[in-house]
Amino acid sequence: MFLVVKKSEKGTLTSFHSEKTCSANFTSTAMARCIYASVSVPPTDHSDHECQSQGVRSCGECLAAGPHCAWCTEETFLEVGRSIWERCDTARVLLRRGCPSDHLEDPRGSTVLLKNKKITLHPKEQRTQARWHKQVTQLQPQSVQMPLRPGEPQSLEVRFKRVEDYPIDLYYLMDLSFSMEDDLPNVKKLGADLMEEMRNTASDFRMGFGAFVDKTVMPYISTAKDMLRNPCKRTKPWPCTPPFTYRHLLSLTANGSRFAELVGGQRISGNLDSPEGNPAGSRTEQIGWRNVTRLLVFSTDAGFHLAGDGKLGGIVLPNDGKCHLEENVYTRGNSQDYPSVAHVAETLRRKNIQIIFAVTEEVTHLYEGLRSIFPKCAVGTLSNNSHNILQIIVEAYNALTSEVVMENSKLPPGFSISYTSHCKNSGPRHGEQGRRCSNISIGDEVSFNVSITAPQCATASQRPSRVIIKPQGYGEEVEVLLSSICECSCQKDVVPHSPSCSHGNGTLECGVCRCNEGRVGVSCECDGEESGEVVESHLCRRGNASEVCSGRGECVCGRCVCGKSSKKPNYYGQFCECSDFGCDQYRGMQCGGRGRCVCGECKCLPAFRGRACECPLSLESCLSQDGQICGGRGDCHCGTCICHDNRFQGPTCELCPSCPSMCTLHRECVLCRAFTLGLSPEECMVKCAHLNVTLVGQTGVLATAHPSLSLHRCMEVDMEGCRVHFLLRAGENEDSIHACVALERECPSGPNVILITAVLSGSVVVLGVALLLLWKLLTSIHDCREFARFQRELEQRRWNRVSPAQTNPSVGACLSDTAQ
Repeated sequence: MFLVVKKSEKGTLTSFHSEKTCSANFTSTAMARCIYASVSVPPTDHSDHECQSQGVRSCGECLAAGPHCAWCTEETFLEVGRSIWERCDTARVLLRRGCPSDHLEDPRGSTVLLKNKKITLHPKEQRTQARWHKQVTQLQPQSVQMPLRPGEPQSLEVRFKRVEDYPIDLYYLMDLSFSMEDDLPNVKKLGADLMEEMRNTASDFRMGFGAFVDKTVMPYISTAKDMLRNPCKRTKPWPCTPPFTYRHLLSLTANGSRFAELVGGQRISGNLDSPEGNPAGSRTEQIGWRNVTRLLVFSTDAGFHLAGDGKLGGIVLPNDGKCHLEENVYTRGNSQDYPSVAHVAETLRRKNIQIIFAVTEEVTHLYEGLRSIFPKCAVGTLSNNSHNILQIIVEAYNALTSEVVMENSKLPPGFSISYTSHCKNSGPRHGEQGRRCSNISIGDEVSFNVSITAPQCATASQRPSRVIIKPQGYGEEVEVLLSSICECSCQKDVVPHSPSCSHGNGTLECGVCRCNEGRVGVSCECDGEESGEVVESHLCRRGNASEVCSGRGECVCGRCVCGKSSKKPNYYGQFCECSDFGCDQYRGMQCGGRGRCVCGECKCLPAFRGRACECPLSLESCLSQDGQICGGRGDCHCGTCICHDNRFQGPTCELCPSCPSMCTLHRECVLCRAFTLGLSPEECMVKCAHLNVTLVGQTGVLATAHPSLSLHRCMEVDMEGCRVHFLLRAGENEDSIHACVALERECPSGPNVILITAVLSGSVVVLGVALLLLWKLLTSIHDCREFARFQRELEQRRWNRVSPAQTNPSVGACLSDTAQ
């Protein structure tokens, strides 16, 4: 017995049926309807155009028209004037038109769980069996069958749980070229330390060891005889081992001392070029992998060769990816080229191996660039002598196993798939992020909603297809068997020469007669040669109309067969006079979206009325905040308030821009009743009798009043310029108002005469002093200028009194000689 889980794209999952239950209660023809009954009808009423625009004339063509199309097989379903294509519509419309539910062909996609073993929940102490890893389940379900309706997405929930103490196989692949000499001693100690560390995570832990150098031809190594024997040219402390391409040294074992013993006997080799050989991922058959977590540690201090580099050594044959080991030594290194990076990545993906690149800092950037190519990998930076290799492996393992990335095999042509992840502590994620969940701890469970859509029947393959969905790096998988639903179950129950087709003049298939040659008519009731348009056209005219079938169809056997077009409205009726597209519109939608158009007239839903179903019968849209219809100021008409007073407006007549506010309206009465201001006592008694006043001392008391819709907080200014605070609330009687007034008024204080006098006096004094200082400055500048001019004039007169001899020395000398 298989479990049938039914869920359409827009339907709602309401129940489950088993295939056995359906078989016991329904015939094979009605099997799909058993499943269909478990799903609610989609709420969207799709238009006729989707199902009838393809010229459908059979049930199979109807299914191909769209994912929401259904077919009515009831023979008497169509009224007079209806055409065959009107049997095809949405299930909602056909049921509304009177098609019996047991005559409705609307097969839906489903998900049948063929194998659904539950996720393992055994505690760690119960996992002592030697073959426990073959009993553990981390992925659910395991096998699923999905019949798909073309164009309708079908969903499948895949659950994954990271199980505690899950076994681990680790293979250490080391570069033994000469540059890694200082790393080898730390790798020799790795066995016991790694065994002890990893068994804290997994009690069943095994590890193996392999080594590589490079191809043993020029220019990768020196081919001189002495260099082939000892590529390092030394004898102390020991000579180097001859070069090799790849050597498998230790199959996976749980014996850590055996690992240390075997690795301890290894010696370094050497090569010439910097890039090393790259056998990773291509030699996995003889390592002894189990179907558990598989880790490959690739340790080197150099880059890697690419496919095509073998041409330098005269090697042009592409790598075939097979394991050519003889006595644990790879034998095709000198005859086949290096594998490409994509080839290695695909091999790792196919073998469910997660790789850890333990490389030195100089080449870390090269291996970081491989993250986008390798499905699941981690990159760790080695120290100069690899003393941190244990830390790298542990951290990389935790990083790899804490993330789950879903992938799938190649889909059949036209099929599409999408993922939605439901991770720990996060909402649904779609797109590429919908394939992964991160930060998963041991015991955490995550789920992925996988949605698959089949193409149209014209392109869909009729043969079942197999698709594999799995988490990257894990051996468990979900097998999905896909098939397309392109035929109706009623097509298997064809009735040749059916009495329903005019006494055997046709074949009855899915409620439709397929007439024999020479017969015409809906029921094959007319002879094609005897039937003529001229003879019977009068039966297809409405009253005195001149046009046959209102110009919208043709007369066949005295009955109108209305025409159909994907662009024009489809007509029906005895004379093709009816159309479901000629009704009034409201808000841009036919019948306001609140009814359906039947022969040009809107048939409204029970809650609406009007020519276009524009009027709701409910008064909900007219209720104001206080629960009154239109606030008691108007009437509700078609869901809209018509206000009695033109001053009021708004959806519920609550707005009055020109009306005084509640506070302003009662201001005079509050002032006269509480402060004896404004109105005279006689006027106050007459005009303010409706106002009940309660006096409070402080303004802050009013702030403690409980807010409500009928409460108004007011602040008005009285005749003395003081602000008065009060509250207004409707009283028990309709015309009474209750006011709560604060006796404390906020009056503006008078002017400070002393301060003003002091400021003015100080200003005059300061201004006087400033003027005196300015006058003193100007007079000082003027006196300085006058004194300077006086000194210049005095100096000028002193020069004018000097003698001519003092002025002219040569004349003075002459006079002196004459005197002698």
